[in-house]
Amino acid sequence: MSIHLNSHCVDCLMGRYLKAAREYGDAQTAYDFAKGVMQLFLEAEPDANSSRLGARITQLAKEFYNLPEDQYLAEKETSNRFVLERLDSIRQQVRQSDDPVLTALQYAILGNYIDFSALGKSVSFERLEQMLLHPENFAFDPAYYPTFCRDMDKAKNLLYVTDNAGEIGFDWVLADELVRRWPQLKITFCVRGMPTYNDATGQDYDFMGIPYPVIENGSNIAGTDPKYVNQETLDALGNADVILSKGMGNTETLYGSGYPIYFAFLVKCKRIEEVFGKPHMTPMFVKEPEGV
Repeated sequence: MSIHLNSHCVDCLMGRYLKAAREYGDAQTAYDFAKGVMQLFLEAEPDANSSRLGARITQLAKEFYNLPEDQYLAEKETSNRFVLERLDSIRQQVRQSDDPVLTALQYAILGNYIDFSALGKSVSFERLEQMLLHPENFAFDPAYYPTFCRDMDKAKNLLYVTDNAGEIGFDWVLADELVRRWPQLKITFCVRGMPTYNDATGQDYDFMGIPYPVIENGSNIAGTDPKYVNQETLDALGNADVILSKGMGNTETLYGSGYPIYFAFLVKCKRIEEVFGKPHMTPMFVKEPEGV
């Protein structure tokens, strides 16, 4: 199960990719590409989600326009450097707070702003600089936080499913605070297996110097779709006592999967607004629904 496609997803994906196609080349090629995109929607499985279709449309665009494999390389490198240079300050703010785990979680959700696929050119590092001064603005509904802490009291293995480059620096800070509070905890990070938008891969992980074990999910989907990840990732999902899932793509692909997941993200599209009943850019920390 995942958050399946609906008309909002069609509108978003078609609009985003066709705008890019018109910039890439001539009108006839853009029209032919548009027909190819429509065919992908017609052929989509009943359980298809936006992240899965996005990967297929991206591959089609690369075939039509001979695009580079890693289209967002510059954005990822800039994001990684920006966050890395500020980690010491962020750690200091976290450690000085009344609840370092809670504050680190707010910073981690704040970091989900670094999303060039969902937010495009509206992503501003100047705005992000100001956001870092006020992590309290990313306070989420605390309903699931006590349950999360109780689950962490018992947990031995946590799988941290990451989202974007740069954002993984905030995830590192949160992981450190989790281990400080629950020293019995073993944390493994999971990144994308191939370049996908500005999502973090093993290359970004190595650049940041994150010291926790890491697995690459073997997929080019902007999420963690159990049908398309490698066996190592499936084993990690199945063996984790708790899974912390960051970002919308992971929410779209894992929500309703039945794993012991907590989802942390910003609401950035109409489909997610509809599912969770929250407005654009709402900080979210929710648990996998029971009984799925």
